[in-house]
Amino acid sequence: MNISVKNADDNMAFVNDEMGGVHPLDPLSVEEMREAVQILRDGRQLSGRVRFMSAALREPTKAEVIAYESGQPQAREAHFILLDNGDGQTYEAVVSLTERCVKSWSHMSGVQPPIHVDEFVECENTVKANPEWQAALRKRGITDFENAIVDPWSAGNFGDEQFPGHRLARGYTWMRTSHDDVGYGRPVDGVVAIVDLNTMTVLKVEDNGVVPLPPPSGNYTATAVGSIRDDLKPLDIVQLDGPSFSVDGYAVSWQKWKFRIGFTPREGLVLYCIGYADRGRERPILYRASLSEMVVPYGDPGPIHSKKNAFDVGEYGIGRLVNSLELGCDCLGNIKYFDGIMTDSRGGVVVIPKAVCMHEEDHGTLWKHTDWRTNHTEVRRSRRLVVSSFATVGNYDYGFFWYFYQSGDIQLEVKLTGCLSVGALPPDVQPKYGVMVSPQLYAPIHQHFFNFRLHFMIDGEGNSVYEVDTVPETQGPHNPLGNGCYPQTTLLRSEAEAQRVINPLAGRYWKVINPNVRNNVGQPVGYKIVHGENVLPFASPDSSVMKRAGFMRSHLWVTAYDPSEMYASGDYINQHPGGDGLPAYVAKDRPLENSDVVVWYTCGHHHIPRPEDWPVMPVAYIGFILRPVGFFDANPAMDTPPPELRASCEVQ
Repeated sequence: MNISVKNADDNMAFVNDEMGGVHPLDPLSVEEMREAVQILRDGRQLSGRVRFMSAALREPTKAEVIAYESGQPQAREAHFILLDNGDGQTYEAVVSLTERCVKSWSHMSGVQPPIHVDEFVECENTVKANPEWQAALRKRGITDFENAIVDPWSAGNFGDEQFPGHRLARGYTWMRTSHDDVGYGRPVDGVVAIVDLNTMTVLKVEDNGVVPLPPPSGNYTATAVGSIRDDLKPLDIVQLDGPSFSVDGYAVSWQKWKFRIGFTPREGLVLYCIGYADRGRERPILYRASLSEMVVPYGDPGPIHSKKNAFDVGEYGIGRLVNSLELGCDCLGNIKYFDGIMTDSRGGVVVIPKAVCMHEEDHGTLWKHTDWRTNHTEVRRSRRLVVSSFATVGNYDYGFFWYFYQSGDIQLEVKLTGCLSVGALPPDVQPKYGVMVSPQLYAPIHQHFFNFRLHFMIDGEGNSVYEVDTVPETQGPHNPLGNGCYPQTTLLRSEAEAQRVINPLAGRYWKVINPNVRNNVGQPVGYKIVHGENVLPFASPDSSVMKRAGFMRSHLWVTAYDPSEMYASGDYINQHPGGDGLPAYVAKDRPLENSDVVVWYTCGHHHIPRPEDWPVMPVAYIGFILRPVGFFDANPAMDTPPPELRASCEVQ
């Protein structure tokens, strides 16, 4: 899909590339990835000690994408982050596939790239072979090291003083009762292995005291559950005429929606060039939308859980941890899949088959009215397009679902499931900072914060952001019954002003408008952010996690567009002391009115665990909706056809 943007008064549009071919925003293909790795190896004479920590398309500038016309020559570039295990130094490189050369090579001083999936396996093997770790387990009566599992958690900013210059991970241990057991039900509480991931050596084994292993638990397979209910009849989703969407490469068209699918090893699923066809013109809404960062701070101040503050995007790369839906897809109906393409840490090309799923869903009533005088009813059913991916980060699983509606709404929903990160307790001991979920097993109170980067482009690049509260009118002659209230709209003029917190009691929302384009009643066209569940962090402002995840302190941030500002906690959060990312971006206090703006929305899920969350927690939901507010002249779903009679049947 080529974007051709004209002046707002000239029906600015997102235009499909009917000629096909490679679009500037298409992810690197397997062939391109393989070629880029070889160019980099040859150009820099890389040694075997160098790891490929990240490899992805180097996106062209927004101006280049907007100016692109189908068939014209384009530069294809790959961006790499590399780690030299020999000296512990980090490098960034840009490889030109067009010119077949290393275009740039930069030393990134004093930073640590994210932990690679390959390091997970190597770290576990390193810990399990360590005599000090084995001695700590023998102290607890454990000699079956084969059934132990070790998860390397990022060290955060803890350990740099004791082990300066090392690439650190904290290895936590659990015991399986068998190979089929998930293992997370039997933590070896008190034992933490500090590992140098560059040398793959155990620097220290912390032993915080012996706690008995909980009874065998945590196995959630159908075989382990035993009796399975047998009263569910099949529920089939049948689309006899096929799906209503069409796909050309990575360009998607559905109903009046058009957008592009992207994928990066850090962010996972990315959506580009989201637009809506409205009365003969395609109107841009969002240029780019993605998960920017997420962090899971734990509320137990004890020695084990207090240092669990995983940044799953910046410290691991949520895209590298995406599930292949070949192994289990929960989507129903006619499905289109997209692969995820990246490299392993040695430069080999890795394909995650079916990393992204797209399908349609029935979503109940779209609109309805019954005329009581004539008894005539008009009803329309809602259908939504779903674009989703699932990632597993150790014990937790996260689904990221983007929904497109016929009403013009865009919804982001995070589905949280998987296994709780638990701790062991002696019999008859009750936790203060968590909840017992099984005998001798407790789950600490914790939170999940997600920040989404939303690069708006409402009918063009001249956008403004407003905060809207509903306020009561003072009672008096103009409001004699005291029922009056009205929306109070405040322009967020600068980055300093645009750091805001939800206020449900005031009905607060934020809207992004284009002051240069008006609808048929003279209002500026726009979209508003409708928040759902949300919370603020309970961590102290001076805590390590608050310094590193400063984005948690506000639900809304707005910045002037800068292509170098991509991540809410900065480019390199692994072992970083903090202060980077959004707090640093907004310190510039740039003006925002009628400009190219990026909105960063933070949603927080507060989790006080319960026994019903064990051994695998039912899905919890959190997210937001982008809803048109004056973007259309009327209900955009009025032309939705009535439901067909074949869509339902009466049960006798």
